[in-house]
Amino acid sequence: MTRTRTGAGATGASVTFAVACGLLLSLTACGVQPTGVIGAGESATGLTKGLRIYFVSRAGRLEGVSRPDQRLTDLQGALKLLGSGPTAEERKEGLTSAMDYPPSYDVQGTGARVVLRNPGSPADSLSQLATGQLVCTLARAQSVLAKGVRPDDVQVTFEGDGPTAGPYRCAAYLAG
Repeated sequence: MTRTRTGAGATGASVTFAVACGLLLSLTACGVQPTGVIGAGESATGLTKGLRIYFVSRAGRLEGVSRPDQRLTDLQGALKLLGSGPTAEERKEGLTSAMDYPPSYDVQGTGARVVLRNPGSPADSLSQLATGQLVCTLARAQSVLAKGVRPDDVQVTFEGDGPTAGPYRCAAYLAG
C-alpha cells in the first residue's frame, strides 16, 4: 500500500511562512516615518573646544584641564596660566607641573605656527613632559586665538641659544 501526501504538509509550511512574514511586517511598520538629513552642527572631533591648560597626572601623562572662565587675548596669557600651576582642586586630583615657568619666554603665533623663544637657554633644554605641557597648551591657545585653526594642526618651534627645536605637535605628547 502506498500513501500519497495530501496538501496538508505544504499548507502547514505555508501557514508558518505567512505568520513569520506577518510578524516581520508588524515589527518593521512601527509608525516611525523616514526623514531627510537633519543638520546638527559640526562633527565631533577628538579635541574639545575652548582653552585648556596641560598638566602632568599621577600616571605621568599629560592631562588637559579646561579654563572656560579665562578670557585669552594672547599666547603670553596662556603661558601665565600654565605658570600659575594647577588649582588646589586639580592638585588634590594629582595634577602637577613638570616645568618651571621662566618669565623670559617670549611667544608669537601666526596661523598654525607658534614660536617660543627662551634666550639664554638651549632650545631643547626642557624635559619631555615640560615640552609637552608647553606645546599642548600653546597649540590649544593658538586655536582659540586664530579662528579656523585646529589644535592638532598647530606646530610649535622652540628657539633659544643654538639650534631650534621642533616643530612639535601636541598629538605626539598625548599618545599612549
